[in-house]
Amino acid sequence: MTQAIIAGMVANKYPVNKIIASNPSASKLEQLQTAFAIQTTHDNNQAIAQAEVVVLAVKPQLMATVCQQFDKTNGFYEKLFISIAAGINSQRLQAMLQATGAVSTTNSLALIRTMPNTPSAIGKGLTGLYSDNANEQQRQFAESLFNMVGKTVWAKTEADIDAVIAAAGSSPAYFFLMLEAMQEKTQALGFDRDAARLMVQQAMLGAAEMVCNNPELELSELRAQVTSKGGTTAQAIAHFQEQQFAQIVADAMQAAVNRAQQMSNSF
Repeated sequence: MTQAIIAGMVANKYPVNKIIASNPSASKLEQLQTAFAIQTTHDNNQAIAQAEVVVLAVKPQLMATVCQQFDKTNGFYEKLFISIAAGINSQRLQAMLQATGAVSTTNSLALIRTMPNTPSAIGKGLTGLYSDNANEQQRQFAESLFNMVGKTVWAKTEADIDAVIAAAGSSPAYFFLMLEAMQEKTQALGFDRDAARLMVQQAMLGAAEMVCNNPELELSELRAQVTSKGGTTAQAIAHFQEQQFAQIVADAMQAAVNRAQQMSNSF
């Protein structure tokens, strides 16, 4: 995800001399430097000292340890922190960044939680954002940053981030699962793997483009336009409905929400 964000920034002409990446892996930093000509370092505090905005692209289970090592001088409390770590809420992030074990309202940091999804890697992502204390300029910067890799939606409450996870963060896998099942059935009907893959992926791409190019039409209307009464599509849709397809999807999304809530209690 970090590489996707950097790639989007560079593609949108963000000055490379204003981007610095920190990572303990020399090979990963070398790849970033070769690909994008940005600054790199193994020292998190060097990167933070040079930055006005710090993106926390750290695995959730490592976040507390990494934050504890931050140097709290060099204008640390004047910076904007953006987290792409799943499962760590704003209050817990504040405590980790302040390394006090509890949140200090006196030294509260400007913080924005984000939830990008994997299509960000090809500039087609959706990122949910939430903050209860960033100012308008900081919010605009964060929004413009993630618009470089797709689209953005602001969550009204922090709990809404869990809904973003269910609707966008996890959902590419839902579509992949359906494509996988469709490909398997197409092969069972007699087509080879490549032809089956081409048919189902092109159908999905075309359907997505039709949705994006017709924002004035409800999704139900687009479905109806493809569904002739008594035809083959109508028969397939009827079977989906008999099997409670809408309820299956709703239950799966709720399971994602429930898991996100469980994860937030783990850190």
